[in-house]
Amino acid sequence: MTVLVQPGFHHYQFRIQADQHEWLADLDRTVGGQDTGPNPHHLLESALAVCTAQTLTMYAERKQWPLQGVNVQVASETIEGKTQLQRRIELIGALDAEQRAKLLQIADRCPIHRILTGPIAVQTELSSTPLP
Repeated sequence: MTVLVQPGFHHYQFRIQADQHEWLADLDRTVGGQDTGPNPHHLLESALAVCTAQTLTMYAERKQWPLQGVNVQVASETIEGKTQLQRRIELIGALDAEQRAKLLQIADRCPIHRILTGPIAVQTELSSTPLP
């Protein structure tokens, strides 16, 4: 999948396109944005949160466990130059202690968690032709 980001309607607002989906990102008013969409930190945190919820839901469905819902909260802070993500998971349903413990382990196996905690490289190049 390729994600394309293009200018939006004002200075720090950008349109994000991924396949047939489109949404906005912006910066908070405190730094010059108009707060018309999530900022990049919120997008990163939401990627981890939704990936966790989806992974746990799929796993519980496969095991036919009585998971009725998942709430995930992710917050971040930077301490001494290191970013710390804090993830809190609420499992809703009549799960026993063993099932809850297993789901906690499974949370760390969601694809976004693996990307964030594994080796990662970002290669950057200037495009010599206009992007789509």
